[in-house]
Amino acid sequence: MLQEGWLDDHLRTWPATTVAVGATDAAGTLAVSGPTDRVLPLASVTKLLVSMACWVALEEETLHLDEPAGPPGSTVRHLLAHASGLAPDDARVLAAPGTRRIYSNAGFEVLAAHLEAASGLTVATYLTEAVLDPLGCRDLRLEGSPAHAGRGTVHDLLTIGRELLAPRLVHHSTWRAATAPQFPDLAGVLPGFGHHDPNPWGLGVEVRGEKTPHWTGRRNSPATFGHFGRSGSFLWVDPVAGLAVAGLGDLPFGPWAAIAWPQLSDAVLAELRRS
Repeated sequence: MLQEGWLDDHLRTWPATTVAVGATDAAGTLAVSGPTDRVLPLASVTKLLVSMACWVALEEETLHLDEPAGPPGSTVRHLLAHASGLAPDDARVLAAPGTRRIYSNAGFEVLAAHLEAASGLTVATYLTEAVLDPLGCRDLRLEGSPAHAGRGTVHDLLTIGRELLAPRLVHHSTWRAATAPQFPDLAGVLPGFGHHDPNPWGLGVEVRGEKTPHWTGRRNSPATFGHFGRSGSFLWVDPVAGLAVAGLGDLPFGPWAAIAWPQLSDAVLAELRRS
């Protein structure tokens, strides 16, 4: 257990007016700081939640990883792994499927439409019924685009973190495939952190691998996975350390976060090992 108030000392230097951060292992919350029950924008952390709904859909055989979806030749797997070739924010095809890692909001719009057609439910309903309600996430909701329009609390993101450390909604084999690199040799840009070769992604989650610079810390294992968002949101899960850390705030991602987030990650992991 991390000492009470320990996180507060690390967040005082952050320039955000409102910031909430929490750390958890699979058994329960270890430390929190700030208004962890305040609903704030998730931005692209929304993609992680929609991806989890897709994992359930795969187990229910509502979706199949290698069925056609999106641009010609692309599949559900391509869309989840940002390997469909779609442009970041529109329907232009910039590359053949499986040849470049192009981070694509448009790809998640296409993926959500595909899930809706297959299930007969809106993506928001499917997400709520398949993931959020079963986990007891009271305040996490999708209120628009499946790429960036989620809202919620750090309290509920820590619940998501525990699920991603010890999955109950999907079989361990599904979790293992979803959090392992797909098309592992693809190069591409990690938004905010530049070009990486390779730039590994799982099925909707970014995989740290050996990327430098990165928004997690140097102490994080290469197996660390998660997502961050432009609103100043993040959730990472380190299965080697058995730890997940989530944060939300009211200051958009920028150079401050590229420094503060890795420092926090390293500090949490170091403190956990000491305790």
